[in-house]
Amino acid sequence: MSDLVGSAAGVLWNSLNTGGEMSVTQLAKTTELDSKTIQRAIGWLAKEDKLTIALKGRTEIVALK
Repeated sequence: MSDLVGSAAGVLWNSLNTGGEMSVTQLAKTTELDSKTIQRAIGWLAKEDKLTIALKGRTEIVALK
């Protein structure tokens, strides 16, 4: 499981690096990862202090620091 989440974190990081800030819905479309895997990858990257997460209205926006 750890390998899957680590790989997903890499995919997520690359997507944010290329496309800039995105909502979780946009990340799902861009990366083609399922929502649970995306949430785990966000947690992984957040623990490593690589992300900012902000609310815009009711939408969470994820971006690289």
